[in-house]
Amino acid sequence: MYKKLFIVLSFIGIALSAYADDVVFKAQAPKQVILGQPFQLSYTVNQRSRDLQAPEFTDFDYLAGPYTSTSSSTSFINGKRTSVFEQTYTYTLMAQRTGTFTIAPATVKVNGETVQSNGVRIEVLPEDKQPSQSTSSGQSGNSGTSGQPSQSGSSTNVSSENLFVRTIVSKTHVHEQEALLVTYKLYFANVDVAQLTNNTKLPEFTGFLKQELEQGEIQTELEHYNGRNYQTAVLYRTLLYPQHSGEIKIDPANFEAVLRVQTRSKSRSIFDDFFGTYTNVTKMLTAPGATIKVSALPSGKPAGFSGGVGKFTLTPSISQTEVQANDAVTIKLDISGTGNMKLLKTPAIDWPEGFEPYDPKVTNNFSTTTSGVSGTKSIEYLVIARNAGEYTIPAVHFSYFDIEDKSYKTLSTPEYTIHVKRGAGSGKADEGAVISYAQKEDIKQLGTDIRYIDTNGERIKAKGEKFIEYGSWTFWLCYLIPLLIAIILLIVLRKQIKENADMTRVRYKRANKVAQKRLKAAAAALKANDKNRFYEEIERAAWTYLSDRLSIPTADLNKENIATLLRQKGVSEQLIGEVTNVLSTAEFARYAPSTDHAMNDLYTATTNLINNLEDQKI
Repeated sequence: MYKKLFIVLSFIGIALSAYADDVVFKAQAPKQVILGQPFQLSYTVNQRSRDLQAPEFTDFDYLAGPYTSTSSSTSFINGKRTSVFEQTYTYTLMAQRTGTFTIAPATVKVNGETVQSNGVRIEVLPEDKQPSQSTSSGQSGNSGTSGQPSQSGSSTNVSSENLFVRTIVSKTHVHEQEALLVTYKLYFANVDVAQLTNNTKLPEFTGFLKQELEQGEIQTELEHYNGRNYQTAVLYRTLLYPQHSGEIKIDPANFEAVLRVQTRSKSRSIFDDFFGTYTNVTKMLTAPGATIKVSALPSGKPAGFSGGVGKFTLTPSISQTEVQANDAVTIKLDISGTGNMKLLKTPAIDWPEGFEPYDPKVTNNFSTTTSGVSGTKSIEYLVIARNAGEYTIPAVHFSYFDIEDKSYKTLSTPEYTIHVKRGAGSGKADEGAVISYAQKEDIKQLGTDIRYIDTNGERIKAKGEKFIEYGSWTFWLCYLIPLLIAIILLIVLRKQIKENADMTRVRYKRANKVAQKRLKAAAAALKANDKNRFYEEIERAAWTYLSDRLSIPTADLNKENIATLLRQKGVSEQLIGEVTNVLSTAEFARYAPSTDHAMNDLYTATTNLINNLEDQKI
């Protein structure tokens, strides 16, 4: 009997000690409180405890507490018993002055051991200049606005001072492609906002490239603004990248809110007079527009500049510097930082002769925050060394405009020297000789297959055979006709060879044919709803067409020199604007949400653009 009792007590002790290891002791208080208004600070522990030692409340007035309360519950799920226990100590405090203060951790004893809670950080907001009652929670901002009633059935006495939406712009003076954050924030006091409807009208943000931020569940918190305390909620946030210099206006935005308003009517009973009746009323809130001053990027752009604006670093690496002929070499560039990461172009490498490059592989690892798009753009260049010898890979230059220093900066990779050894089977060929890839065949002895032909015998004439007499007109025609055909072919082929030698003319002539082929592939992708392939084909169609027509390599092509060359060829400004618009849309559409209608519009615009340029005969 004693032995069984000892075993039971041992198991109970082990269970209690294991349970004690999971002690959770935490402090909770509002993130923001108002000066002169009481609030509660609570300490909760999930086991029975004693000897609570609270810190000194040096920045707060102690009003009451601690009040102790306990709660417990037991549940059975799939035959498993689960118990939950909580013991809470509650203090009532009041702030002495405004500012942000930290309440130190408290301690409590559980099963003879001392356990410490977390500290609490509290922001104390000033009192309202005019008496007003505000309920809990909110967030921060900066640029004012209004509310306008909508719905005719019930009217409300809600003023624009108690309910409004602000347009908060992080910057009002930026450079081209510099990110700015636009936030629409709701402010309300002494108003019961039941919900926000889907009847929202946001501006088009014309002149900007838009990058929306993910909007989670709407939460409220307190904010002191213009001498009053409001509950606030962020309704919408987006990053904007200005695409041209000058003043760009952001139009007003409209939001519709449903308010719960008490209706004052003739009471039919004492209960109606005491409790009152409520009705839902919609109210249209207008957030004001804003004007952004956009400065053009300074002159003197470096050769390697392709539109990057922000703060970046460049990390290069190479797989190996000693290889055999026909071996692969990989050069990797990691461009990291914050800015218009999605608009960065892939730098080109000037490979030496004898290297066979492949299309670079680009991997983007980006995240969008309120400060902009940040992350890493990784570019892998794979090249095959075909010839033996020693080669130098020239440095790659990446230039960008530094937002902090307001100046251009150029990042460069080192020059890489690659030693290419002769591959297997190259024999005594010269180091610089091109290696042949054709397979060699063994020479077979054919002597045993050849038999001697007797030429002294009589001529054998086949039945029905006719001879052409020497010196006859048929005899001479047999010589002249092939000669004339050879001369004509020589003239035609020389003309074609001469034309094909002029690569600029060849590219010029084939531009429309290649573009139409790309547009046909884009139409097939559009029909299959393959958005990535559609935008890729549209972008290649536009850029390749302009590259061929203007005789500029695609790597050196940008919207600025396109516009300059088109003006030199007498193209109208309207058509140049269409070119810029199609290129920008095709280049950026894959990073923004799109609809089938938008894809159809882009396809039509690109087709019309190429046809219009064909009519101009640039």
